[in-house]
Amino acid sequence: MDTIVKVESNRISSIKRRNMWNAVLRHKVLYLLMLPGIIYMLLNNYIPMFGIIIAFKNYNFEDGFLFSPTVGFDNFRYLFETPDAFIMTRNTLGYNAVFIVVNLVMSVTMAILLNEVRNRYSKRFYQSAVLLPFFLSAVIVAYLVYSLLNPDSGLVNRYILKSFGVEPISWYLEPKYWPFILVITNAWKNVGYGSIIYISAMTGIDTEYYEAATIDGARKWQQVKYITIPLLVPVMVIMTILSIGRIFYSDFGLFYQLPMGSGTLLPVTNVIDTYVYNSLVNMGDIGMSSAAGFYQSVVGFLLVLTTNLVVRKISPENALF
Repeated sequence: MDTIVKVESNRISSIKRRNMWNAVLRHKVLYLLMLPGIIYMLLNNYIPMFGIIIAFKNYNFEDGFLFSPTVGFDNFRYLFETPDAFIMTRNTLGYNAVFIVVNLVMSVTMAILLNEVRNRYSKRFYQSAVLLPFFLSAVIVAYLVYSLLNPDSGLVNRYILKSFGVEPISWYLEPKYWPFILVITNAWKNVGYGSIIYISAMTGIDTEYYEAATIDGARKWQQVKYITIPLLVPVMVIMTILSIGRIFYSDFGLFYQLPMGSGTLLPVTNVIDTYVYNSLVNMGDIGMSSAAGFYQSVVGFLLVLTTNLVVRKISPENALF
């Protein structure tokens, strides 16, 4: 009996392998199109992961990352025992949480407004205008903000505050204003890109829904509330899950360039990425920098899994996987 079962099992496995190869041969053109992307992903994403071992070593250039002394979790311990550990973790999580919420709301709102523009040329102009800041480098954005907030000749101090009779503010010496400045600047830079994604999603919504709603007497706001937003929820969930996966990463250019190196602002602008960069530049500790990057990757991966699990429990059809 066991022999018969084994023979039957081998026969079924052989049939499955043959069917699999037949499927590969049948779709060989598609697999060839996938090949460059797979090679790039292996070379750019997976092979460099071997360098994770640097996070567990006291790296020096003479011995290389294979033969440098192993220090176990000392690099991670140094990262968490630093006096600034709580501040930079709080700032990283707090800012990114606000960025996710603000950018989501503003991106969807902007997409809905742009979608209502009927003139084709006007629509292209507005889409290009809101997308332009996304392509500006952090250095350019920093100097644009500086032109507004310069204590002596900035537009805000010289014209806006002066017109209201308010005394000029030394923006780069006042930490209390910077949480708002960073959130506004991040939204200005990234909302356009998010809105384009949601506009693309809205083009896939069947116009018959809106025609039926119009016949039933639904106003524009009711159409947005009961048709547009519910049908955008799957895209919103995916974008949010991906954003949560990077909640331990920061926009390095935003937090490093915008404060213009003001030490007074460190309590509200110091995040994990800027701390690691400054530590690497000042101390040359590659092991600690690698440990921080590894820590961010692991936490991000766990957050994606956790968030997707929560979404799957609440609304399985909107889960990422």
